[in-house]
Amino acid sequence: MNAPPPSSSRLSVLIPFAIVTLIWGTTWIVIRDQLAHVPPSWSVSYRFALAGIVMLGWAKLRGESVNLGARGMAFALALGAMQFVFNFNFVYRAEQHITSGVVAIVFALLLVPNAILSRIFLGQRMGRQLLIGSAIAIAGVALLFVREARLSPVGPAEALTGIALALAGVMSASTANVMQASETAKRYPMAAMIGWAMLLGAMVDAGFALITSGPPVFDWRPSYLAGLLYLAVLGSALSFSLYFRLIREIGPAKAAYTSVVIPVVAMFFSTIFENYRWSLLAVAGAVLVLAGLVVALRARRPNR
Repeated sequence: MNAPPPSSSRLSVLIPFAIVTLIWGTTWIVIRDQLAHVPPSWSVSYRFALAGIVMLGWAKLRGESVNLGARGMAFALALGAMQFVFNFNFVYRAEQHITSGVVAIVFALLLVPNAILSRIFLGQRMGRQLLIGSAIAIAGVALLFVREARLSPVGPAEALTGIALALAGVMSASTANVMQASETAKRYPMAAMIGWAMLLGAMVDAGFALITSGPPVFDWRPSYLAGLLYLAVLGSALSFSLYFRLIREIGPAKAAYTSVVIPVVAMFFSTIFENYRWSLLAVAGAVLVLAGLVVALRARRPNR
């Protein structure tokens, strides 16, 4: 008798996985434009204030309760701080020092802390097939990183600063990922939890922006407004809803494979919009990343 296919090979998983990867693969270019005239913390605040309103509106439209109670709000605040304050402030600042492509590649390492923290706090162990797939994918990420590092116009100090900020964002995002997979998170409606986490995170972002960057600054250029709408609605409200659902269904380690594939997607879009030129290293890295993804997602028992 044939064994049933792994849960991660179902269309209910593959379709949201593809949507999240496609959307987040384009956000790096949009974020770059958001930094033209507005301090990073204010751009982050606007993004998640709008995204939080959209999420809570969606919850009400579906007839879900948005009342989380005191404990739920405390959890939403902690989740919002890790995901929508620390993570994105680090990411936006990293892009002030290094290219969006390098930041995207650094975020591919999210797979590693997700697997480690899942083992420590959720008791989930990575199966052999997922480990093999991860090793293949990380080798591909290393080739992509070498390629981007060679092309980087910034000096060593700027590059190290940017990479350090991006790594801090990775750790913050990983902490939030594991929180979303916890039993505590599962007690509350997801849309309401994400909405409040975004709004509370936006409030903290605004306070931090006021202290570090002064009064609010806004950019009325059409490209900024369109980018803000795209990042808030598609890049945040829709994508985080799908991503956190993936985390709960297939575990943080497998869900983190979105971040492994995103640099490849980002490079394809960069080819179209930024005249990115593929080298042998870039092609080899992309092939290894996709091969590792196939191996990992076919694992039947990734989290045991």
